[in-house]
Amino acid sequence: MSELVSTRIRNTAGKLGLPHLTETISEYIRRADEGKLGYLDFLDLVLSEELAVRDDRRFRQGLRLSRLPHHKTLDEYDFSFQPDLDPRKVKDLATLSFVEAKANAALLGPPGVGKTHIAVALAVAACRAGYSIYFTSLDDMVRHLKAAEAAGRLTSKLGTYLRPSVLVVDEVGYQPLERAEANLVFQVISKRYEKGSIILTSNKTFSEWGQVFGDEVLATAILDRLLHHCEVICINGPSYRLKNRLKAIERETEVA
Repeated sequence: MSELVSTRIRNTAGKLGLPHLTETISEYIRRADEGKLGYLDFLDLVLSEELAVRDDRRFRQGLRLSRLPHHKTLDEYDFSFQPDLDPRKVKDLATLSFVEAKANAALLGPPGVGKTHIAVALAVAACRAGYSIYFTSLDDMVRHLKAAEAAGRLTSKLGTYLRPSVLVVDEVGYQPLERAEANLVFQVISKRYEKGSIILTSNKTFSEWGQVFGDEVLATAILDRLLHHCEVICINGPSYRLKNRLKAIERETEVA
């Protein structure tokens, strides 16, 4: 290929928003020559590579905007430490069929059992699949909504929690809410109902949510919308954090 044609391809690729192609056209040509690719195979190679680069760029941008506390995967989760948890149930969620159906997932259990890890891993998988995601603790969400309401910007702020395809709400139940705060949560849940998925984690059983939201009627209304289409996984096992701490204490004792 002449230098003139190569330059023209680079310029055209830049105008089309294909910066990767401008940098790798020579590599594509080399691979085409070595593989003796026909015209259609060469075009397939270029388009496939460009799509992969674009998807990876979108994935990394999605993670950056998601506010996830970390980017863990299910491969990093130690299912052997939670023998009562059926890995198949979690892996079924990882197919993201519930996200496609705009349904919800709830992970319940005591602190430290890996609820947030699984929730984050599902969100990362959703982001990889092309869904928009956003992570928040319940307390942070309520705090931001209250501040927006006081400033007359509640409708705008609600959009933060309504726009994503998947909203992860972590640590439901760690702090009881006042009724006005619970009403803000109800607005998010009701407006997302059958329009987007929620993945939540909670250390409280659903029967205790009346105490969490300070109003049995309001808690029932929230649960009614949340659980209508929802996969519930209960993790009743030992704490990973405590396990790691005990190991550290054992090592310190051995050294002493």
